Amino acid sequence: MSHIFQMISKILVILLITIFFSCNQSDSNKHTEIIWDKWGVPHIYAENESDMYYAFGWAQMHNHANHILEMYATARGKASEYYGRKHFRMDQIIHLFSIPDSAAAQYERFTGEEKQILVAFVNGINDYAEKHPEDISESAKKVLPVTAIDVLAHGKRVINIEFLGMRDIVTAYNETKDSDSNITPGSNSYAIAASRSESGNAMLVANPHLPWSDFYLFFEAHLNAPNFKLYGVTLVGMPVLNIAFNEHLGWTHTVNTIDASDRYELTLQDNGYLLDGETLPFEEKKVVIKVWQQDGTLEDHEVNLKYSEHGPIIGQKDNKAYAIKVAGLENDSYYFQYHEMGKAKDIKEFENALQMMQIPMFNLVYADKDGNIMYLFNGNVPVREEGDWTFWRSNIDGTRSDLIWSDYHNYDDLPKIFNPETGFVQNANDAPWTATYPVILNSDDFPSYMSPKPQQLATSFRAQRAINMIKEDSSITFRELVDYKLNTGMEVADRFLDDLLEAVKEYPDSLANEAASVLVKWDKSTNSDSRGAILFAKWFDKIDNSMFTIPWSADYPVSTPDGLSEKKLAVSLLVDAAKEVNDTYGSLDIAWGEVNRFIIGEKEFPGNGGKHDLGVFRTMYFQEREIISKTNNYAFNGDTYVAVVEFGDSVRAEVLLSYGNATQSSHKFKENQLELLSQNKLRNALLTKDDALNNMAFKETIIRNEEVNEDVE
Repeated sequence: MSHIFQMISKILVILLITIFFSCNQSDSNKHTEIIWDKWGVPHIYAENESDMYYAFGWAQMHNHANHILEMYATARGKASEYYGRKHFRMDQIIHLFSIPDSAAAQYERFTGEEKQILVAFVNGINDYAEKHPEDISESAKKVLPVTAIDVLAHGKRVINIEFLGMRDIVTAYNETKDSDSNITPGSNSYAIAASRSESGNAMLVANPHLPWSDFYLFFEAHLNAPNFKLYGVTLVGMPVLNIAFNEHLGWTHTVNTIDASDRYELTLQDNGYLLDGETLPFEEKKVVIKVWQQDGTLEDHEVNLKYSEHGPIIGQKDNKAYAIKVAGLENDSYYFQYHEMGKAKDIKEFENALQMMQIPMFNLVYADKDGNIMYLFNGNVPVREEGDWTFWRSNIDGTRSDLIWSDYHNYDDLPKIFNPETGFVQNANDAPWTATYPVILNSDDFPSYMSPKPQQLATSFRAQRAINMIKEDSSITFRELVDYKLNTGMEVADRFLDDLLEAVKEYPDSLANEAASVLVKWDKSTNSDSRGAILFAKWFDKIDNSMFTIPWSADYPVSTPDGLSEKKLAVSLLVDAAKEVNDTYGSLDIAWGEVNRFIIGEKEFPGNGGKHDLGVFRTMYFQEREIISKTNNYAFNGDTYVAVVEFGDSVRAEVLLSYGNATQSSHKFKENQLELLSQNKLRNALLTKDDALNNMAFKETIIRNEEVNEDVE
């Protein structure tokens, strides 16, 4: 009997040892794969969401390490200490708005999944830097290690200060000192309902327009974990995807006509300021900003910061001071809301995430597999007692406490459209009232400060182009939608070229006739080979609203203004434009792409697309630069990320990230997206693991604090 028990005991021990080692072996096999495709996009496959976000931090560092660390230094208010004097003014603003302190307090309130995601992302960043010191510049090494507070502060700096508050900050600063104006970001978007889609599937177009540098840069990625699959882009340094789609739904953003930042003009008196007839003292604090010198030393600069009941004081002049109040700075869950949006499987779950109201601005355009589409004028809109949008965009009387807001409108108060009979929604930075056409939102149903009334802000030519291209197309194919997105035509040419040519016939002039002979052959587009676009754009820049026969009308928002009332003047301005084009380029019919170029590093290609004011949907801004003794106009702003997505039984998508997915000089990828941009083409999004493997540049296998590279080139 004892012999039997001994045998059983041995068997049990063997079983326990086998189970123990198999469990350990199973754990050791749990790893994260990053399949880097030839375009530099990481396709992350992880066992859980924490490991996925760890790899996301790792991947961003792989492509943008030095850029990310400089931005986190800025969010700390210490960029001057690490990089020098050029960052001093931004360091002042960061401290003035208490961004690091606000982020630290925010992090203290975090628990559970929200904290886990952020910590994982930060660990991925720091572990990459530890294992790849050769990728980190000497200046950037001073920023390490990165903390969760840095990432939170970066979000507040970019979204609340730069996107939302900078207009008021710069305007207030200009009241007291000279300053360059900031660049206004823009974007295009479409959502096509099943009823208007040839396939019966809803479709989405994401197309943000931002400068091609600094904190505006996007990073493209594909995130995969159990119950989580998301493809899209984030602003570099953010731990979540901001514009994205999964197998069920997708969304995009455009900058909206929201007023969620206000500029108060205070009246100074007796070393304080007047409020409700009383003189109140400023709150003050001092900070020391260290500035790195060329000899390696640090120079201390003590800065005195002032605050009123309204907010931080930007500057003072004579008996006035200017304070700024920005909405949403206190929001805790900005990143986590995006995570929840990305996990959503239907409109109900997606709306539950939207109702968190943690994203302080941006229009949102949405489409899903069930055929639903939606437009939302999103953001933290302050509840105000009086005044319209124009009132709140101006200097606000700082002597009245009743104009200092404290609450925001809730989700139900915001303008939104869900599954309109028109079958589409769009936004090209126009006010919400033209989110579909014919118009169905009534501005009178909302507070007058929510967004400009139709009479206060004309629908831009670009927004008119967005509507006019599709409003008559009742059965839009995926290919047609791609073509609409890539359309380089000028809305203003469709509207005014015929009037200009008629004016030349009425008031003939030899040079005007020569110009007209070029324009009559022109394709009204801004393709690389379009001849006449340079001339017409030069002419249109010279005219103003007083020359239109029919001015813009809210009753006809996509067909006005129209006609030329001062034909003789129009011809005279065409002669002036022709002289300038001849003098500059030696030819009236020089091709658009000979003058306007795309360039990244040493690679240069003919450009296409044009600026918002010309009503070009393929929006590009070019500025003059001299490259190796050659002067051309080079793109610096405009189309960044493009995604055209169809939500069928399986998702179909074509995408492009204009300037590529990496800024690290040591990590350039084989395929150049800039060349596709020049060809006005998109590329297929690689949405399956097999597709990623078939287009692989190399693969990384990551086990926390352990990394294996498998190069295939």
